[in-house]
Amino acid sequence: MASSQSSTETDWVSRFADDVIAESERRAPGKPVVVASGLSPSGPIHLGNLREVMTPHLVADEIRRRGHTVRHLISWDDYDRYRKVPNGVEGVDGSWAEHIGKPLTSVPAPAGSAYPNWAEHFKAAMTAALDELGVEYDGISQTEQYTAGTYREQILHAMRHRAAIDAVLDRYRTKKDGAAGAKGGGKKPQQKKADEAELEAAEGSGAASEDDGGSGSAGYFPYKPYCGNCEKDLTVVTSYDDDTTELNYTCSACGFAETVRLSEFNRGKLVWKVDWPMRWAYEGVIFEPSGVDHSSPGSSFVVGGQIVREVFDGVQPIGPMYAFVGISGMAKMSSSKGGVPTPADALKIMEAPLLRWLYARRKPNQSFKIAFDQEIQRLYDEWDSLARKVADGTVLPADAAAYSRAVGTAAGELPATPRPLPYRTLASVADITAGAEDQTLRILSELDPENPLASLDEARPRLDRAENWITTQVPADARTIVRQEPDKELLGSLDEKGRESLRLLLDGLDSHWSLDGLTTLVYGVPKVLEGLEPDAKPTPELKAAQRSFFALLYRLLVSRDTGPRLPTLLLAVGADRVRTLLGA
Repeated sequence: MASSQSSTETDWVSRFADDVIAESERRAPGKPVVVASGLSPSGPIHLGNLREVMTPHLVADEIRRRGHTVRHLISWDDYDRYRKVPNGVEGVDGSWAEHIGKPLTSVPAPAGSAYPNWAEHFKAAMTAALDELGVEYDGISQTEQYTAGTYREQILHAMRHRAAIDAVLDRYRTKKDGAAGAKGGGKKPQQKKADEAELEAAEGSGAASEDDGGSGSAGYFPYKPYCGNCEKDLTVVTSYDDDTTELNYTCSACGFAETVRLSEFNRGKLVWKVDWPMRWAYEGVIFEPSGVDHSSPGSSFVVGGQIVREVFDGVQPIGPMYAFVGISGMAKMSSSKGGVPTPADALKIMEAPLLRWLYARRKPNQSFKIAFDQEIQRLYDEWDSLARKVADGTVLPADAAAYSRAVGTAAGELPATPRPLPYRTLASVADITAGAEDQTLRILSELDPENPLASLDEARPRLDRAENWITTQVPADARTIVRQEPDKELLGSLDEKGRESLRLLLDGLDSHWSLDGLTTLVYGVPKVLEGLEPDAKPTPELKAAQRSFFALLYRLLVSRDTGPRLPTLLLAVGADRVRTLLGA
């Protein structure tokens, strides 16, 4: 796929690509450009986490389109400790609490899972979603890296320079009196509390803690062993010898004590605020975004920038701070009942290009919402309108860039629906037919009689996504149920004007039996009743008459005041049944 952008264009992806290419040439000329993301498979990986991947993915893909070699690293933080049993995970009960403190890869998978451990279970869903989204990446298991001794030299280096690391961290620790400052009373930058992992390492080692800000008798150690008996990280390093690398620790969970040589020992890891900058230096990362929570004074990204420079002789990646991704509606998320939906959940109700577009069209520092409610219909309308503008050449350059990044990557186009019928129409049809394929095909083939749909496959996968949305996100009491018999009481109560409106509609059914034709008909009936031409421009009075007419049709067809768009509803009900229900 040819490059869709030049460096002079104004979309955010191109601007970052320019910066990353220049920075890579400055730091590592002639080498592949390295961008990075990090994901923790501690539970369902949600749509906010997806921004951690999509931001560097879109930049990396633009760089590939320009002919450069790029590595997008995704570090699976599967050697992190299991912190808590998440809400809403299928099959989880109190028995999983006994594993808190173990590496995620040492925790059993949720009940009924086909995967060997907790981390692999939650990685699998994200991996499948990234594949569907066309994200090209190199996955790195931190369990494999640490247990294979890949970072041994970096760990020994960090231990030799633990005083320097402690000094960096101490700049941001909160003192007991509430003032964060250097020894001697100097004032320090205001910040959030140090993260849990760093504090555990400091407190567990008898070192500086959030509470006292000083050093314990054993000193500060940036390394946390997992216990050789219970596998938990509730360990305290009691001594370490730089020359021999002999390390002693005890476990506060089970009482186990052990002496090991760190030059040969692979069952532990650097604490997070040291681990992250170590990896930046080790992998030569040029670009990595960070969430708002990582970018305040004293947070891991800020502290990491100092540690990578002062301890590992590296350079902090460039990259934006990315904003919150919200959710609009959530009726019953089957895989994430405990709270936020996942990319897999979103891909059940929307096609991959639409989900990519939501991330591509907004700058990383702009928040946005992903719709699981009725708003998804408006989003699809906007998406289809954009596609038409692209096709007829009226699209703005930045919008064209976002569209191009959504529908394909440097490797090629993503799968697309051959006949992308309006999502709201497909959802209405799925609602009315309850997924009956013969009925669905009949209705969809009548939308455009001059170019009828020959097979439902032409409307897929969009049709499947719309059906999933109806069945999983629309509450049962909001579903459409067509009446079996006419509402004789309502029909009998109509005045002459009401009866005439139904007669005009029924008389025009055969000659207007298509989506566009029925749209013209239902909007035109109130105009004709007022003595106007069918194409007359609406007035406030006419709009009120139309709303009244529409409400009457809904009550006669589905016993409610509202429902699917009337043209679609009429097609779905069928001409003969419409005549019966409207009293013909």
